[in-house]
Amino acid sequence: MGFAVNRLPADNSYSGFDKTLWEDFILNYLWIATGAVVGASARYFLSGLIARNFSATFPYSTLLINVTGSLALGFFLVYSTDRVLLDPRWRLLVAVGFCGSYTTFSSYAFESFALIEQGQWLLVVLNAVASNVLCLTAVLAGAALARGL
Repeated sequence: MGFAVNRLPADNSYSGFDKTLWEDFILNYLWIATGAVVGASARYFLSGLIARNFSATFPYSTLLINVTGSLALGFFLVYSTDRVLLDPRWRLLVAVGFCGSYTTFSSYAFESFALIEQGQWLLVVLNAVASNVLCLTAVLAGAALARGL
């Protein structure tokens, strides 16, 4: 069972700390955090802008954010995979950080739940269909744009 146990080397050369691994972890975390700050800020700004200009009876801001986030994610992932060779940290910045904090699936789910509780069945169906169809279409559009470059 020695394979399942972490043992110190016989010469006690183990320092207990891999500096390079730790530095990579911190740098990756900073890439994600930077993207998340930008994504959350963009979401907050856009949500406020849409809320001031559209009716509150339908979750337009969540829908638009999810569609544009899906477009951005589809474009970025295909572009960075098929077209250019990027440092893997760009994926952490854009896909995990920015898109992860910008898109709002949890908001979509809660707003759908709220519409159900209000008995707004037509809006529930419209929100579910529009969110899924438009977000999938946006990912496809982003991928097509990336492949067209």
